[in-house]
Amino acid sequence: MQFVPQHPVPVFPLPGVVLFPGVELPLHVFELRYRTMVREALSGERVIALALLKPGYESDYHASPEFFPVGCLARFEDVEWLPDDCYDLRLRGLARVRLGRLVREFPYRAVRVEVLGQAPYTEDDPLIQLERRALLDARARLAHLAVPREETPAEAGEGLAFEPLVNTVCMGLALDPTAKLALLEMESVLERARRARETIEEQLRWAERGRRSGGDRN
Repeated sequence: MQFVPQHPVPVFPLPGVVLFPGVELPLHVFELRYRTMVREALSGERVIALALLKPGYESDYHASPEFFPVGCLARFEDVEWLPDDCYDLRLRGLARVRLGRLVREFPYRAVRVEVLGQAPYTEDDPLIQLERRALLDARARLAHLAVPREETPAEAGEGLAFEPLVNTVCMGLALDPTAKLALLEMESVLERARRARETIEEQLRWAERGRRSGGDRN
């Protein structure tokens, strides 16, 4: 059963970070307002919402910079309080959410969230199985290209269910944050997997072109 917050959720807006459900993310929290957020969240439902800051946030960062309306609900899996009163967090994405009405502005923002659904699928669907294998294969080829080995090891993620696998791959893609956010916004996990695989395959084609042109110069 999917977790649905019963209270307004603190928002942690970040530049360049898009979290996906089922994926873990380490974070170091040092700003006073967000240290306060962590302490108060720990006494409540232990959840926050990660949001991506919109371009141009730098001019308003210490006030209330705008963030995109779709983010990821995240639960504190591990919290370490540091001697300098900062925190090291390990978060796990829970669900895609739409960040709605602002109910708190200071010292950090909190909003009502709407948990976003997704298109249904089953793990044993042949289309899901085919896309799963194609995605794992594409990621293995990209990893082998980055770190050539005589033998490619068993691909990490083989034991994951389809959605956590897809979302783990999406988190690891070398993409602009807004492009990652577009993947998060997709209702269909199958379509997200296809888009991620196509991205990897495009990167492989560019790498192959670069290798050929480099060889032509020798």
